[in-house]
Amino acid sequence: MASLAVWIIAGVGGLIAAVFGYWLFVITEGMYLGQRIVTWLYDASAMRYDDIKQYDPDMEAVFLGRPLSTALKSVPAPLVLDVGTGTGRLPGALLEQPSFRGQVIGVDASRRMLRGAAARLDGQSHRTTLIWRDARHLPFPDGVFDAVTCLEMLEFTPSPRAQLTEAVRVLRPGGVLVTTRRRGWQARLMPGKYTSRDAFRGLLESLGVEHVELQAWQMDYDLVWGVKARHQPSVVRHRVDVLICPKCTSTQWIEAGDAVCCDVCHTRYRRSHGIIDMRG
Repeated sequence: MASLAVWIIAGVGGLIAAVFGYWLFVITEGMYLGQRIVTWLYDASAMRYDDIKQYDPDMEAVFLGRPLSTALKSVPAPLVLDVGTGTGRLPGALLEQPSFRGQVIGVDASRRMLRGAAARLDGQSHRTTLIWRDARHLPFPDGVFDAVTCLEMLEFTPSPRAQLTEAVRVLRPGGVLVTTRRRGWQARLMPGKYTSRDAFRGLLESLGVEHVELQAWQMDYDLVWGVKARHQPSVVRHRVDVLICPKCTSTQWIEAGDAVCCDVCHTRYRRSHGIIDMRG
């Protein structure tokens, strides 16, 4: 009987450990272990990420590319920032739209995910810039982007509110914000990360985002659209012109072969495979 009890206890303990591990590494993607673990997991899954997510290019165009291109149709040469760009799904969907005449910057902390984005966007490299950097502190001035997107990533950041605040900061007044709200039973298992629809709307409005609309998107997400309060005309800018040097905060740059170089403090930021290393 004693040995049977030991086996039962061991079995229950193993089951609990398995469930806990699934929650910690699959549902929450390691978020409660810190940002480095999250990045490591994305690096590890980068080659299979699109297959895991089962992305459908046609659906990406319907829900992301076409609506965003339409929202920016009055902007002559829109500049778009994709925060947590991953394998470049949003830039890919947007740049394929014939009516979109702008440029896109993608930021991500995972080098291997960015390599996937570089491969996806290879034919659009003249219209894209990929930056390897933690998105909590974006290397851009206030109010320079005509649209900012951050999809399926808020709940995997240390502070979703802080990340949204940073996204709104770099969006020009009148610019378009596109983000996502995690929903469903798994979302409720993420303390500090789950937000109800009404609370999420209230959060965006408190940050100065108006006309907030939530629509059911994927199984686990709402797609959320909004516009930054007030209005400021768009100014045509090149992708490099809006970069801020993390070392000295200068916005003056020189192209230097395999790097971009700050023209004030002369710090070189290496560029490889179309990706600028600005980890700081």
